[in-house]
Amino acid sequence: MMRKGWKHVGAVALLGALLAGCASEEDSIQMAPLPVVQSEFTPAQLWSSQVGDGVGRYFSNLSPAVAYDKVYAADRDGIVSAMDLESGKTVWSVNLGEEAPALLSGGITASYSKLYIGTETGELIALDEETGELVWRTQVGGEILSKPLADEGLIVVNSSRGEISAYEAETGEQRWSLSSEVPNLTLRGDSSPVSISGGVFWGMANGRLGAAFIENGNIIWQQTIASPKGATEIDRLVDVDSTPVVAGSLLYAVGYNGSLVAIDLRSGRPAWKRTYSSSTDIMVAGSYLFLITDKDHVVAVDARSGTELWTNKELEYRQLTAPVAISGYVVVGDAEGYLHWIDPTSGEFVAQQQLDDSGIAVAPMNVDDGYIVVTRDGSISKKQTP
Repeated sequence: MMRKGWKHVGAVALLGALLAGCASEEDSIQMAPLPVVQSEFTPAQLWSSQVGDGVGRYFSNLSPAVAYDKVYAADRDGIVSAMDLESGKTVWSVNLGEEAPALLSGGITASYSKLYIGTETGELIALDEETGELVWRTQVGGEILSKPLADEGLIVVNSSRGEISAYEAETGEQRWSLSSEVPNLTLRGDSSPVSISGGVFWGMANGRLGAAFIENGNIIWQQTIASPKGATEIDRLVDVDSTPVVAGSLLYAVGYNGSLVAIDLRSGRPAWKRTYSSSTDIMVAGSYLFLITDKDHVVAVDARSGTELWTNKELEYRQLTAPVAISGYVVVGDAEGYLHWIDPTSGEFVAQQQLDDSGIAVAPMNVDDGYIVVTRDGSISKKQTP
């Protein structure tokens, strides 16, 4: 099986991110110049800290977590730190990579008084949230490149070998596992599972969206989001790496070389479907749905009908993070370390700030009195919302 990082090819490529023989495509794709923005505000910094060396230039969705009045963050090599949410002071820090780099990946989930985090070597690790002490660790088999899900006393992970599996939150004992076919060529990344009302939903590398009962893993339905088409393997990529979003009775998902769809949760049938290609998480806010296309265009559609409302193409191939709503704005980070603030109704820029030049790999995270943002070099800070 061939798994290479092929996300946002040609735009300041991450280490190991290019496929052999694709140099011509790399040369033809250019990162858009930084838009000139007259910022209406500059958020104040409340505190800043450092967590190891960050993720560097590697592909990573290693997002922090906020719970128990703390911020939890990690670096790729294995340092995990807990910081006081109010002051930023380090409460504890442990190193899971003392003997060899731990290759932490996919993001931290805080639940059941524990932290759960996966690795590129296929380990699922549980730490005590109060002390950082190791509670258990278990081998999953494939890389865990997405954030684990905690629900119903279980930790559910989606691995790179097409297997979604559930483990007892207290012991790490496996409860159930489901496998799906993985194409020969896929994007580097996997959909994080989500849950509601006893069901778990996730995207697959074969272009499908799955639904199962979280208690036992029994399949409820599967829906095709993207179908292979085109002359080359790259054209036929159909990964559903974006995390599904549940809003009301609908579940929203998007596939690479596929569609943006709204699906009825009970029947699994599409309510509407529109042609978009993306592997980045989407955001639903009220009647708006925001997505980042494979070309890094920021798009707003009507969540009720799928009608496109606006498209901002000025950040093309700048390796954008998933969109997040902060103080009524749509905010995305980019590979040069800039945060871009966009008016959700018009798609026009409102403000812009550079945190540092190492880049931003994961979306900022909202907290009650501000937001948390992490850069690729491991710098973590809390900013005051405008």
